[in-house]
Amino acid sequence: MTFNPGDVVTVDFPGVTGIKRRPAVVLSSTTYNTIRSDVIIGLITTQTTLLGVTDYALQDWAAASLRVASVFRSFIVTLPPSANLVLIGHLSEGDWKGVRACVKIALANLDDLNP
Repeated sequence: MTFNPGDVVTVDFPGVTGIKRRPAVVLSSTTYNTIRSDVIIGLITTQTTLLGVTDYALQDWAAASLRVASVFRSFIVTLPPSANLVLIGHLSEGDWKGVRACVKIALANLDDLNP
């Protein structure tokens, strides 16, 4: 299955305390998802306190098929096809814009890096 940027999926997500089935958002581009079998995702959590500049409180979480108020966290991983991603929804345009802004802050501006 090919995923689109902003898709909300459930996945066996590797974390600090082991693997846990949880929601995540697809970050990789349509081009990436078409030519590669893996997918780049970012964590969605229900821990809505102590947010940093690389976290985004989802405004339209229910419309994205999430059960409770949730936050995108810039905990980013690339997973193989065996990760068993299941599509459950899609972020609203406003939430997707907020997530992209957090990812931009979290990752180095590659144009500014010296070789």
